[in-house]
Amino acid sequence: MSDAETPDRAGDDAPGAADVHRLLDLAVGALGGARRDGQHDMTEAVATAMRTKEHLLVQAGTGTGKSLGYLVPAVHHAVTTDERVIVSTATLALQRQIMTRDLPLVAQTLAPYLPRRPQLALLKGWHNYACLHKIAGGYPPDDAGTLFDMPRTEGPTEPLTAAGPGAPSADADGAAGLGKQILRLREWASDTETGDRDDMVPGVSDRAWRQVSVTSLECLGQKCPLIDDCFPERARGIAREADVVVTNHAMLGIAATGSPGVLPEHSVVIADEAHELSDRVTAAATAELSVASIEHASRQARRHGGIPTTDLDAAAADFGSVLAGLPAERFPDGLPEGARLSVAGVRDAARAVLSALKPEPGKGPGSDAGSASSGLKMASSSMLLVFETAERMAADHSGFDVLWCSRGGDGGFGAGMSKLHAAPLGVAGLIRSNLWEEKVGILTSATLALGESFDPIARAVGLERAASEDDEDPAKAGQAAKASLAWRGLDVGSPFDYPRQGILYIAKRLPTPGQQATTDDQVEEMVALMKAAGGRTLGLFSSRRAAERAAELVRELVDFPVLCQGDDQLPTLVRAFAADDATCLFGTLSLWQGVDVPGSACQLVMIDRIPFPRPDDPVKAARARYIESHGGNGFMQVSATHAALLLAQGAGRLVRTTTDRGVVAVLDPRLATARYASYLVNSLPDFWQTTDRHVAVSALERLAALG
Repeated sequence: MSDAETPDRAGDDAPGAADVHRLLDLAVGALGGARRDGQHDMTEAVATAMRTKEHLLVQAGTGTGKSLGYLVPAVHHAVTTDERVIVSTATLALQRQIMTRDLPLVAQTLAPYLPRRPQLALLKGWHNYACLHKIAGGYPPDDAGTLFDMPRTEGPTEPLTAAGPGAPSADADGAAGLGKQILRLREWASDTETGDRDDMVPGVSDRAWRQVSVTSLECLGQKCPLIDDCFPERARGIAREADVVVTNHAMLGIAATGSPGVLPEHSVVIADEAHELSDRVTAAATAELSVASIEHASRQARRHGGIPTTDLDAAAADFGSVLAGLPAERFPDGLPEGARLSVAGVRDAARAVLSALKPEPGKGPGSDAGSASSGLKMASSSMLLVFETAERMAADHSGFDVLWCSRGGDGGFGAGMSKLHAAPLGVAGLIRSNLWEEKVGILTSATLALGESFDPIARAVGLERAASEDDEDPAKAGQAAKASLAWRGLDVGSPFDYPRQGILYIAKRLPTPGQQATTDDQVEEMVALMKAAGGRTLGLFSSRRAAERAAELVRELVDFPVLCQGDDQLPTLVRAFAADDATCLFGTLSLWQGVDVPGSACQLVMIDRIPFPRPDDPVKAARARYIESHGGNGFMQVSATHAALLLAQGAGRLVRTTTDRGVVAVLDPRLATARYASYLVNSLPDFWQTTDRHVAVSALERLAALG
């Protein structure tokens, strides 16, 4: 490399934009990659945003190499300015890729050209780390006979059979399986340097992990006798000294709700997979109340605090009676009066128990390190959660919370136990106040511009609108910029030639989908397309019932394997789909995003219908109603935006490399006929479009003939 091509060494003048480009070339070269113009455009935009303190939304299509596009300027900025950068992802797969491959490579490549070697850290929620004090017996078991009463076995334990990476066997939660997992956890905890659950392969069940971990509320903190060896404390200490800290959207969600100290001090937040940020923050800010959660807190108080819970038990019984009679629906005007009074009774009783659990001065939880004080902390944290949730639900309805009742363990509206839920009507204000103010927010994803506009995503994450650059009044423009947290959007494109690599086929001749999960007309269409493709099909469905019905019907009409989500662990199904060109895979939301199967194994992506949210989705229905009551279009801002995002993600499964070819088939004629169709289509990759099935079938037959 000539001197002209070499970035400035440490000690020279501070590198400018041209030097960041050269640093990117070095990192890409170290990975064995090639120059991509979109990646360079992204790198320059990210570097500029961090320097000018302007928020940035970057749409970087699949194949752009967006991870290096932001990691190179992030590392350079953090080290040269001593301003810490937080990098957050939505999925474990991307977090693992960044932390184990991309970021270490960038740090190593850039180190000779920076004032010092970059320091990196990984930070997760408290519950993701093993608690040494709990493993040593410092906490009472969550359930009798699950942890410390397990019999010890002679010799090493056999590893669990895993259906997928880190997935325990189906009977892992049986007594024998759980015992083996806990013994493995004890052995692993004595050897691991991180205590991070994801470093344990094969993994263990959630039930087993609960026996060796605590939440941040349950932690004894500085009073713990093993604080010097504490895994989560060590991870946070490393993060406080690091230049770049990698975390996840769940942690950003907790920070956005206003919890202090979740993240180390920082100046920049880079949110990858940013299209999921709003939903993750909503999940973090959602609370639920059930008879089971109240009874659990009561047991903890009696067992570990020695506190009688007569009033709380009576309040729980009354709450259960009222809850059983509530309809499984949203309450737009707040809880019905009877339910509100019942929840208020739980609140008052929980407050009394919580007060009784407070230790005498000088005898706080952890003042001695025994199991009793740890148990008291567990009891207090459980009761505090019940109290705060009940207080939130019983408050006069302010319009800022969505309240609803659900049935079923999954929070759905089917039969089963009832729960009350409270979710924020909107999270834009939370994100704005707790993540972006006085920070630089850089959001990136392959799908950020919906309907060719960044505004929907910007609104969802608290960036109302960009300041107008054409405003003739500079003072007015400046006020607008300050009021709206000025941002800019940039689409750096994709290296893929979508019109040549893919066809968007809209089955315009089919009837509009109704309530039936999968129609005979759709099945006929699926079979014709799948036979033309010779298998090689990823079927994306709007519900589990639709996927299962389609798989059942199609299997009788084709002679190649059709796998369906639920047949096995998802990683196992995806591997089987990728390994055999003839194999097809049907599934729901987990397959719409994150599945990466390049090559001939996936040449047809079928989408059964436009993925609008369910009409009974309480949060989205409430948000649409609110928008309409203020003169907006609730359907377009909520339902159509949701559908556009998922459609773009689903269609993005087809083309993963520059050599991929195929068809995205949408079996919903509304994508061609409805008034909102252009908005949805404009959110998709720029495939060549047709409504002629013969054209799609012929293209698939030609691809199949090529092998």
